[in-house]
Amino acid sequence: MLGRLNHVAIAVPNVADAARVYRDTFGMGAKVSRPVRQPDQGVTTVFVELPNTKIELIEPLGPNSPIDKFLQRHKAGAIHHVCYEVEDIVAARDHMRALGATITGNGEPTIGAHGKPVIFLHPRDFNGTLIELEQV
Repeated sequence: MLGRLNHVAIAVPNVADAARVYRDTFGMGAKVSRPVRQPDQGVTTVFVELPNTKIELIEPLGPNSPIDKFLQRHKAGAIHHVCYEVEDIVAARDHMRALGATITGNGEPTIGAHGKPVIFLHPRDFNGTLIELEQV
């Protein structure tokens, strides 16, 4: 059911500063996107393109962002979630529910940062890791 790893998301207090670290330290100048506000998700994102996957840097858009609460516990930033690709988001959701996994939110797919349907699986069901599933 799972496809390839799409990205690893790292919550950071400032995406511009974090992007500069990736661009300058790792020499990824052309492979670091510009910041994009994602109001529906409550974050600003920057994607670092790697040959085999992406790193998503996420900064809260304000105190009501779910990332803001996460950063209160992890001041310098930390890995927030991993995202796997799936062929059919609704079939994946239904399959995960049938196995007893908890879908966060209202359980319905939303549109993620790539403009594709996504769902999130609660970390308590996956060894403490928040899982995002994204339809390809």
